Amino acid sequence: MFDEGGIGYEIVKALPASPKPYHVLLGSRSLDCGHQAAAQLRSELPSTANTVEPLQLDLLSDAPIEAAFSAVQSANRRLDVLINNAGLTRDLNVLRGTATLRASLTDSYAVNVAGTHVVSSTFVPLLLRSTDPRLIFISRLGTFASATKRGYPVPATLGRGTWPKSEVTFETLGYRCSKTAMNMLMLNYRRKLEVDGVKVWAVLPGFLETDLGGERELAREMGAGHPRLGGEVVRRVVEGERDGEPGWLINKDGIVEF
Repeated sequence: MFDEGGIGYEIVKALPASPKPYHVLLGSRSLDCGHQAAAQLRSELPSTANTVEPLQLDLLSDAPIEAAFSAVQSANRRLDVLINNAGLTRDLNVLRGTATLRASLTDSYAVNVAGTHVVSSTFVPLLLRSTDPRLIFISRLGTFASATKRGYPVPATLGRGTWPKSEVTFETLGYRCSKTAMNMLMLNYRRKLEVDGVKVWAVLPGFLETDLGGERELAREMGAGHPRLGGEVVRRVVEGERDGEPGWLINKDGIVEF
């Protein structure tokens, strides 16, 4: 099933809901789930003339990425915007005892860094066909500035002489490390594509209530906002609100310290 309340869904929804013209390619590991999501969006946006088209895309293998690129290229299309939103975490599974510590890093890096890098590199030629190309990486919890704050995201008070620390009931370390690495990807693409006029950002949508990690209710209890807020942040970047600040980490208020 598709995550109807996820940030990716809300990003896709925010674009065709705009009065600006959009044809959105909705990447999904399962084409059936992609069609479900597209049908749901049509039912929620009955008056829009904008369109959403499912595109099968699995970041864990090069073959489906290349197949997706070929499908878009063969239709003689360009990409005006590429939004890298795919994300995976196993951190809470480690606390539950259903994933290994190693997997909490390697699985996140496989999708959030390696897969995202391959997708971006593969689709750049289609971005270069655009007259106003944009490349966006969705980042969360991956800044050194936030990690150095005492109590975030590890509790400020921990028992001495114990391991693991039983007070840590909400873990994000593998995910955060992968997003920090993804921020480096963003900077790399910024430097390489600046000469081509491609505007590149990492966008922080905010702490939002999603099924990432399988703890939507816990995220809600911790004060997470509705995912639609993240969709709106991304839409504003797509539509030019941060054009004077390319190459940076951006949230709803502007530039964020790395």
